[in-house]
Amino acid sequence: MATASLLAGFAGAATTVLAASQPDKPVIGGTLVYLDQQAHTNLYPPAGGFYPNGGVLNQITDKLTHQNPETLEIEPWIAESWTVNADATEYTFKIRPGVTFSDGTPLDANAVAKNYDIFGLGNKALKLPVSEVINNYDRSEVIGARTVKFYFKKPSPGFLQGTSVIGSGLVSLATLSLSYEELGDATKIIGSGPFVVTGEKLGRELTLAARKDYNWGPAKLAHQGRAYLDAIKIIVTPEDSVRIGALLAGQADYIRQIQAYDEKQVEAQAYQIYAPSTRGVNNSVVFRPDNPLVSDVRVRRALLNATNADEIVTTLFSSNYPKATSIIAKTAQGYVDLSSKLTYDVAKAKTLLDEAGWRVGTNGIRQKDGQQLVLAAYESPPQPQNKETLQLVAQQWGKVGVKLNVLAGDAGSKTVDSLDPLKTAVAPGMVGRADPDVIKSQYYPTNRNVLLQKGGNSDKVKTFLDDKLNTLLDNLASEPDRAKRLAIVGDVQSYVLDQAYVIPIFEEPQAFAVAPYVKGVAFEAVGRPSFYNVWLAPR
Repeated sequence: MATASLLAGFAGAATTVLAASQPDKPVIGGTLVYLDQQAHTNLYPPAGGFYPNGGVLNQITDKLTHQNPETLEIEPWIAESWTVNADATEYTFKIRPGVTFSDGTPLDANAVAKNYDIFGLGNKALKLPVSEVINNYDRSEVIGARTVKFYFKKPSPGFLQGTSVIGSGLVSLATLSLSYEELGDATKIIGSGPFVVTGEKLGRELTLAARKDYNWGPAKLAHQGRAYLDAIKIIVTPEDSVRIGALLAGQADYIRQIQAYDEKQVEAQAYQIYAPSTRGVNNSVVFRPDNPLVSDVRVRRALLNATNADEIVTTLFSSNYPKATSIIAKTAQGYVDLSSKLTYDVAKAKTLLDEAGWRVGTNGIRQKDGQQLVLAAYESPPQPQNKETLQLVAQQWGKVGVKLNVLAGDAGSKTVDSLDPLKTAVAPGMVGRADPDVIKSQYYPTNRNVLLQKGGNSDKVKTFLDDKLNTLLDNLASEPDRAKRLAIVGDVQSYVLDQAYVIPIFEEPQAFAVAPYVKGVAFEAVGRPSFYNVWLAPR
């Protein structure tokens, strides 16, 4: 699809600013044209971990607290203050006065309680799942119009940070009454944020308008009051070349998912690259140990040793994608440098495969008991150059006699096969969150469960369950002492790598390219854009 036809009618929108204003002072007005690689799927706030979802929710909802993206401190927002008891089982929040949802209903203690009762407990009738950022939730108590208290069955030290994430965006009672399926319609999401949804062409385009009476941004931001922009046009633009072409041609102002190989041409025209860290679990190759081909830890360790992350990073990526030295990023809380466990050693890989009984056959592929060591992985389009990454991994594994088939597949077959470890022994994975609970979210059976442990979201898993790992993850999410909690984070990192459940490749940022006249660019703590402070300088 040609750039001109894709963005027809929007090229002039970005230049609609007050020309009389000085370029060094924020300008009120204008429409930002923002291109995203993918369309949002569902806007139930706990589904905000998918970056296109979070990119929308971050503009139309507010959070109880704000996590400073520089210091990672938790600061007041909709909650003006809070207290936490000694063992982190009771949290009390005082709600800021005068806040309303865009439908005019109050964002008061009752509304906050209703949001968290659903986020913490789910709603089976409406098919609303429990939020992955909330652990051990028991109940809420509305103490007054502006005071709400939350109780937990066990310590929940990650809850305060959990009130600041995209997945905890506050929505109106009307929105909470809708089923999960209905929340794919952005026009039905009523938040209290600085923008409101004014139009949607499903899967293609979303229009947001500034809420003129907005006056409750995060308390420590210099900017209070309405957003500077009048509107935002979010246009789904899957092709990398079209997004880049539109940006450089002045038909778009801001794009997400710029590939590393496009960075130089963008910077050569004085456009800015932003690559904020996602501060969570690194971009990795994940094994499904329930698959008999990789159930032997020696096989998994061999493939870890056969993976040359240096080659992947230097071949496909830029300095914005640091090589992984653990399962979590250097910027993540509790990070431990475990690069000594991530050595590239072809000879060691071959020895381990020999010890596991896999011998090289006449066709160069290892065999055992009449079965070839042939694995399959589906590419993940949301992750940067994931197909190319997996293809390079396949080349590397081929040197030790293991074949990896990289599959594209339609969304339906990928979803079904990915839940079946017998069909998909290997998968890409990552998740961002600036709190140690992100590790539990990724691996625990009732959360994302990327290892497909028994008890998770696949009824096809019959045997794999790692009690030691799950105990560590439970302890991580329930330890109120910060020092002890961070020590557990270190233990989990070591254990996951000792078991070779994953092969970390690189620390994944969110990469954006932005026109030079776009000012006030900001991101929340794990790299989703915030357009509240953005303004367009005259050109």
